[in-house]
Amino acid sequence: MEAYLDNSATTRCSGRAVELMVRILSEDYGNPSSLHSMGARAEAYIKEAKKKIARTLKASEKEIVFTSGGTESNNLAIFGSAEAKKRAGNHIVTTAVEHASVAQPMQRLEELGYRVTYLPVDASGTVLRDALEDALDEETILVSMMHVNNEIGTIEPVEAAAELIHKKAPHALFHVDAIQSYGKLPVYPKKAGIDLLSVSGHKIHGPKGVGFLYIRDKAGIKPVLYGGGQQKGMRSGTENVPAIAALGEAAAECFEGLFANAEAMYGLREYFIREALKIPGVTVNGKMGREAAPHIVSVSAEGVRSEVLLHSLEEEGIYVSAGSACSSNKPSVSRTLAAIGLKKELLDATVRFSFCRDTTKEEIEYALARLAEIIPFRRKFTRK
Repeated sequence: MEAYLDNSATTRCSGRAVELMVRILSEDYGNPSSLHSMGARAEAYIKEAKKKIARTLKASEKEIVFTSGGTESNNLAIFGSAEAKKRAGNHIVTTAVEHASVAQPMQRLEELGYRVTYLPVDASGTVLRDALEDALDEETILVSMMHVNNEIGTIEPVEAAAELIHKKAPHALFHVDAIQSYGKLPVYPKKAGIDLLSVSGHKIHGPKGVGFLYIRDKAGIKPVLYGGGQQKGMRSGTENVPAIAALGEAAAECFEGLFANAEAMYGLREYFIREALKIPGVTVNGKMGREAAPHIVSVSAEGVRSEVLLHSLEEEGIYVSAGSACSSNKPSVSRTLAAIGLKKELLDATVRFSFCRDTTKEEIEYALARLAEIIPFRRKFTRK
């Protein structure tokens, strides 16, 4: 048996998305900037994808800009905001638990002379409201915060943060990385007070290499890519029509069953956590219940290195991710696990299980059974 439980890394592309993508690649392959009928058909796919995505966000179609994925969406939001707002101030606020596609742009902005504040989190990974309030000042031009943590599944209080930001720093833009929440939880940027919102296609059963950035009308950020002026100059480059159309289809499909799928995943998550905690030496990181996202579980197994556990599970046909970024050449500790104050001995003893709408209870039961065997066995060989 196999159990693919690494859906926060990537998901299987849906049949509907694949079918549409193949048709465009083989039949309607015109350049959307061309003036002939083939170009017009290609452009129509882009417009339809925008319509589908805007509907899921309760947003306007003109507020959707297609990108190559979550990393580009985050970079466009951050560098585009910094460039647009540089005369108003040089202070940017983010958190200590952001994905590298936010954290590294922040480091680059610091090199360019911007002042960046990294907000602490509590033991569950939740950003501290008082820290955000204290950080905001008249120089703040951008706040960037993830909606769902990609490692431990914590849902950040983005609506409360938006209210505080717009009150204390009314000229600042609020960017939310929704790469792990879109398609799993409802998110309506206008209602939530979000100016910029990043999404990646392959996290929601769409293809890799495509995503989008919601840009609130009149947010006024600057482009990062210049060239042919596509997408009204906000993101130059010939649009990846097959992937964009497939992304629109995947988004529509996700939101057709959003609440039912979330409920099913919450059931699997709660069952998984309850049974995993019966294994000696196992702890779960982040929040329990409905205060966490429905699809992510971070598990620490004391005395068993994450890389060892990951490959032991792989040998049994179970696919997961390490909870800390590590490689044989350049080991490093997860910023999120360090920020929540995880015990030193658990920093490299943590793996992430992540589900999707297609995950079955049989897969969960299989993974739990193998975990209950592997962890005690591997612990015996831990060096003292």
